[in-house]
Amino acid sequence: MARIADTARTVYRQEMVAAKAAVYPEVWWHHLERAHIASQPDPWLHTCTHVAMFASALRQRCRREALGQVVRIIVATPGSLAGRYPEGNTGRASAGLMTPMPIPADLASALAR
Repeated sequence: MARIADTARTVYRQEMVAAKAAVYPEVWWHHLERAHIASQPDPWLHTCTHVAMFASALRQRCRREALGQVVRIIVATPGSLAGRYPEGNTGRASAGLMTPMPIPADLASALAR
């Protein structure tokens, strides 16, 4: 089973705390997306991120996002376990399920430690 480095886990936790503290949807989604990038190698954290994204979609009453998150909840654990996940992908329903994306520079630097 893949384990992520302590620094990645720390980044993940910081982003999740920031998402929970955010008042505006665009801010909480920003932090959830960053948490998703940090969590991808870890099956548990990856799945937890999609559950949080699903809850956020429900909070906004966004059916498309909620449905997209249900699919991602189902595939997150197997994808992480197999090491088959698109690096940098934000995890949103608008992002292709297997589309790699650039990792923000500050996040890439933090995760490289």
